[in-house]
Amino acid sequence: MTTPAITQAMIDAYDEYTHLTLDRRGFMEKLSKLAGSGAAAAAIAPLLAANSARAAIVPEDDARLKAEDITWAGDGGDMKGYLVVPADQSGKLGTVIVIHENRGLNAHIKDVARRMALEGFVALAPDYLSPLGGTPTDEEKARAMFSELDPAKTVANGVATVAFLKGHEAGNGKVGAVGFCWGGGAVNNLAVNAPDLAAGVAYYGAQPKDADLSKMKAALLLQYAGQDERINAGIDAYKAALEAAGKEFTVHVYDGAQHAFNNDTSEARYNKEAADLAWGRTVAFFKEKLA
Repeated sequence: MTTPAITQAMIDAYDEYTHLTLDRRGFMEKLSKLAGSGAAAAAIAPLLAANSARAAIVPEDDARLKAEDITWAGDGGDMKGYLVVPADQSGKLGTVIVIHENRGLNAHIKDVARRMALEGFVALAPDYLSPLGGTPTDEEKARAMFSELDPAKTVANGVATVAFLKGHEAGNGKVGAVGFCWGGGAVNNLAVNAPDLAAGVAYYGAQPKDADLSKMKAALLLQYAGQDERINAGIDAYKAALEAAGKEFTVHVYDGAQHAFNNDTSEARYNKEAADLAWGRTVAFFKEKLA
């Protein structure tokens, strides 16, 4: 059987399933109608989802890096995460928090942390599901756990992570954060609540609601997918609020790209051209703001 073309409606259905109210059964029913059959839907679904079996860009055992699982003090309990530093580090480096999507701290985000460390930063990927025992191996279970997180505690754990990195022996005291999807929203919230955050890069992240932007100290780089109606609906209001508060920010919208365009483990939504351009902008931004 030839796999049918993946349409925007199919991608929108997947977004509804992973971020809104559609459950797995409802998603497959909707996808079957869009694809023409249950068999076609079964072939398409894995192309829309992230595939953990896809090869890492930077191997776990890359000799250029030193990586370890660590813990640090969070809000009322330990946070767990994955810390990566360049093996040949000389002098203090800028530090970057790498915040995961709504699948938790998985192999892909650890890979992104390694990529960031290769750019010359101390990179820490926190597990925001730490208060619930940490990210499980089952992606569906991980996704469901996000609804159980206490929003205030989540923000507090982010602020605690900024404080931890600000004092890290390998760091220069300047902290940035980059996040994707759920993590992009977390970066926006962190920028409002962590005065020690110097720079934030939010990839297709939800904008903060009813936030006092006057408290924000971080410069922001906001990166959006052109084909992301749900998230993009909040761009104009966020830009206006940031301008009114006199904050430093830059917005890029990548025409034709889908939500999660940076995630190279998702065959249908990954956009190499947009991902490479956005990554280059992210690294340049951090090199400027965290030097």
